[in-house]
Amino acid sequence: MTRKKIGNSKEVNSTRMINKVFSKSGSNLTSNPRNKKNNPSNKNEYTQGTGYDLRDFLQILAEKNELITINKKVKKKFELAAIVSKFDKKEALIFTNVDESKFRVASNLLGTRERFFLAVNALNNQIDLSHLASIGTEYYPKEFVSEAPFNSNSTRNLYDLPIVSHFEKDAGPFITSSTVYVKDQENGNQNSSVHRMLLLNNSQMAIRMVEGRHLHKCFTYAKEHKEDMKISVVIGVHPAINVAAAYQAACGVDETSIANYLLNGNLLLTKSSYSDLLIPNHSEVVIEGKILHDENAEEWMVEMLRTYDFRRKQPIFEINKIWYRDNPIYYDILPGYTEHRLLMGLPIEAKIFSYVKNTVPTTKTVHLSDGGSNWLTAVIQIKKRLEGEPKNAILTAFAAHPSLKSAIIVDEDINPRNPVEVEYAISTRTQADKDFVLISNSKGSSLDPSSDQTNLLTTKLGIDATISFLKEKERFEIARIPGAENIDLKKYL
Repeated sequence: MTRKKIGNSKEVNSTRMINKVFSKSGSNLTSNPRNKKNNPSNKNEYTQGTGYDLRDFLQILAEKNELITINKKVKKKFELAAIVSKFDKKEALIFTNVDESKFRVASNLLGTRERFFLAVNALNNQIDLSHLASIGTEYYPKEFVSEAPFNSNSTRNLYDLPIVSHFEKDAGPFITSSTVYVKDQENGNQNSSVHRMLLLNNSQMAIRMVEGRHLHKCFTYAKEHKEDMKISVVIGVHPAINVAAAYQAACGVDETSIANYLLNGNLLLTKSSYSDLLIPNHSEVVIEGKILHDENAEEWMVEMLRTYDFRRKQPIFEINKIWYRDNPIYYDILPGYTEHRLLMGLPIEAKIFSYVKNTVPTTKTVHLSDGGSNWLTAVIQIKKRLEGEPKNAILTAFAAHPSLKSAIIVDEDINPRNPVEVEYAISTRTQADKDFVLISNSKGSSLDPSSDQTNLLTTKLGIDATISFLKEKERFEIARIPGAENIDLKKYL
């Protein structure tokens, strides 16, 4: 293996690359917690790895009894998605026998908040998502390796991938976990972001690009110059890389720096011989090709709200070649379910927290609620110091996340993750004419079916559900029974 420098970094003599290969037919990747008692050897099925790729993360989940293996043959059209839906907020899954494919399929990896934070904290328990907004080029990997495990195999046929059909009225099978790497031709920076891709035929896909976001800006520049745009698409990486790509960093910031930060500086990159882009060395699958500047196709699918997105014309991605590792693992995310919502929503929680804390330094927590699909409704906990601070927090939250529809500000004694407590605060600490803020004709989410989805306009609601300093605080004190928290009912029953 040859390891090279990036920029002015020093040569590194030792390598951290893991060359571990799991056997598809063997038991290496089977650790079913429900069978743990009957198979004590499961504990030792995985060899020690670096912790920096998808396979190592699956090993961690297996050791924590958070991974279930399904060996029975399943269909990639609806059946696989239906099984995954039954494990929402439960264990992660690995399917070893998917029809018409030699790929295994992993899903629901980040299906709980605990596993999400495990993914970004596995190497350093001190990692704080609120720091993501300040990550700069100092965290960009300083080296790359010339050989990559995914160079072991190749194909030019998209039908070789186990691309899943999820819902009955989707436009077709979709890749839902793809991280797209592109070079910004205007400033020379590299960008990575998460996009869905609709399978059209054996060599083409329609790629969804949200208007105004970074990939769309890069494509607009290429289209204006009548040029096709080369990209590299990776599937099956350490989830921290997916989290970084899902984070909406400021324009010009390379999300690779954020991924390397989350991986404690251990992200290995390799340069694509096709696109010249630096991509994760341990990717399970790499699809290389170009987004055509003059061709598009209609696409639609289920989105975060578990409703169907409306039909729109999107550019066509034409593949050049698909690379994949030995005994490959394909990663599928079930749209509209918890894994999808957490992957997109929790990085936004961090972004909102960073913005609001800059405006209200005593901000404690930001929570995008499950009822708001972890996207449309935020509950923000602050230590209130002055009247008016909650309204400043509301306006800042809307600026941080334009798709946000509702922002609720609560005091320290209200748990923002408990919907009953939040409703209690609204019911007992607000007067609608003073504490509710309505902002009409604001830019909103294209996903909200109640909004003007064509013009992206919505009405936003802010609620100051904090105790008013103009009233006696004792009137709002929640009564407590001394010693109640120490009562053990087993002693009395």
